[in-house]
Amino acid sequence: MVSTDAARSRPGRAAHIERLRRFGLWIVLVVVVVVLAVASPTFRDVDNLLNVLQQNSIIGIVACGMAIMMISGGFDLSVGAIGASSSVLGAVVAQAGGGDAAIPAGIGIGLLIGAINGFFVARVRINAFVTTFAMASVVAGLLFVATTAQSTVASSPAIDLLGAGAVGPIPIVFLVFVAALLVVWLLLSRTKFGHYVYSVGGNAEASRLSGVPVQAVQLLAFVLGGGFAGLGGILLLGQTQVGQPSAAATWPLNAIAICVVGGVALTGGVGRIADVFAATLLLGVIANGLNQLDVSSYWQPAVTGVVILGAVILDQINRRRRSAAVRAVDTSTPTLAAAVATEESGVHPTLR
Repeated sequence: MVSTDAARSRPGRAAHIERLRRFGLWIVLVVVVVVLAVASPTFRDVDNLLNVLQQNSIIGIVACGMAIMMISGGFDLSVGAIGASSSVLGAVVAQAGGGDAAIPAGIGIGLLIGAINGFFVARVRINAFVTTFAMASVVAGLLFVATTAQSTVASSPAIDLLGAGAVGPIPIVFLVFVAALLVVWLLLSRTKFGHYVYSVGGNAEASRLSGVPVQAVQLLAFVLGGGFAGLGGILLLGQTQVGQPSAAATWPLNAIAICVVGGVALTGGVGRIADVFAATLLLGVIANGLNQLDVSSYWQPAVTGVVILGAVILDQINRRRRSAAVRAVDTSTPTLAAAVATEESGVHPTLR
């Protein structure tokens, strides 16, 4: 028979595990920053730290859209092609004298391609990998044909300000990233759509039987993902002043890596946007720190891969511990059990 003290310790252990899950990635980020700051004087330079924010905000914005799609049970391998299309279209529109129209044009092409992806995934029910991989090839091919593989040099004051401007010492692109994070957080945690996203990602068939408009949710998730990638393309144009058809090729895997490190489940239904923010900073800090320490660029992908693999392993361990803690909670404490189960599912408690 389990002792009274042991029984009482179970809720406390479950709460401790939950706190570790919530703040573990931030703790790792702080530790890495401190270690690199001690090891490299150039890393802790304020200008370098601001450069980290500048360089990683765009992929962070793309990861915001990727997180929505992954939580809903999908993902998008065409976000790189969308970003390239957005930057090229924005450059063409700006070159034609429509600087103010370049931003909505770039975001609009992202929304359109996202809608096409969502249609084939949600309505036609083609696997997301096949759909988005094929779409990436189609869009990239059409883009190279339309531009004859030539870059377009153009921009506008508004695009330059968004991509390379600053408010005091803070890069505006980072402020746009923070705004994107806030928008996604509000969508996922404070709206019925967010509840549906978690529900569909957790079990699409059960959601359908419960009256959730599964196809509409999946379609909108891809539309939003495409829109964020389109915004990323415009910001990239603002930083480079060049619309390149070959740009953003690494975005899909980098965005997925950020989401995975941030605890977004590849199987859907689980993920917190705050951890996506932490993962973006963590991977950016590691890459920058290795550069400051003069580590060969050949080692950097290996280190990133180890971080991703470690994050997945730790996430699996934490999930098993949380499941064990939920099972171990005495039936006399249903409130705690329900709370832990709620966090496990990723659904905001006010929307259950």
